[in-house]
Amino acid sequence: MTPPQDQGDGESLFDVAGKCVVVTGGTRGVGLMIARGFVRAGARVIVSSRKADACERAREELSEWGDVGALAADLSTSAGVEALSRYVADEFDRVDVLVNNAGATWGAPVDDFPRSGFDKILNLNITSVFEMTQALLPLLRTAAADAPARVINIGSIDGMVVSHTDNFSYGASKAAVHMLTRKLAATLAPEQITVNAIAPGPFPSKMTAFMLDDPDMRSQVEAGVPLGRVGTPDDVAGTAIFLSSRAGAYLTGVVIPVDGGMSGTR
Repeated sequence: MTPPQDQGDGESLFDVAGKCVVVTGGTRGVGLMIARGFVRAGARVIVSSRKADACERAREELSEWGDVGALAADLSTSAGVEALSRYVADEFDRVDVLVNNAGATWGAPVDDFPRSGFDKILNLNITSVFEMTQALLPLLRTAAADAPARVINIGSIDGMVVSHTDNFSYGASKAAVHMLTRKLAATLAPEQITVNAIAPGPFPSKMTAFMLDDPDMRSQVEAGVPLGRVGTPDDVAGTAIFLSSRAGAYLTGVVIPVDGGMSGTR
């Protein structure tokens, strides 16, 4: 394929205005941060989560800045994946960016960790990532006719380093997300669809509230981050926008830790 010509315009290098973006799990935490960043940058965005009220709250908030749709869908089921993909196809004629962010965690001591703690987490955190990507491939292929379409999977540094918490299935699922990212990248590169992953460190979310809402525990978390703080919306949204822009068009199969140096300095 002939490489795209350098447009020589620094202002457009990170431009995502007009792109059609889907963010699963986009009603809270990292997903909402990413969705908000895209909308404020001029993209058209669809978010999803399991709960209809959460979808409506996110849609109302994000609509202040642009064109936003939302659908309640349980992506741990094939029916939920199908429902969301149908909704996206009704709203968008293409998908420029798919952000697979929907996920869950489970914690229990090793002696008590149940089978259900693996079944639920692996099904949502890894199987749904594959199924959602698969379901939206026709719309991603349509977008790729003009410029590379992008898939961004949200992994975790817990899939790169050993966590201090009892999240056995979560860490395993995120390591699987990272490898699935590489496999999909290799498979889809000839079709001009890039697949990359973001591996966040500590960010404010429902998953991390038990740590970050407690001042003492938050101080301990921050002390473990080389840059001395938890992540902000700009940190993760900026990385997603970079991967989705002209600036990130030549990256595929990479896992980017957005963690203040936690994984890279251990």
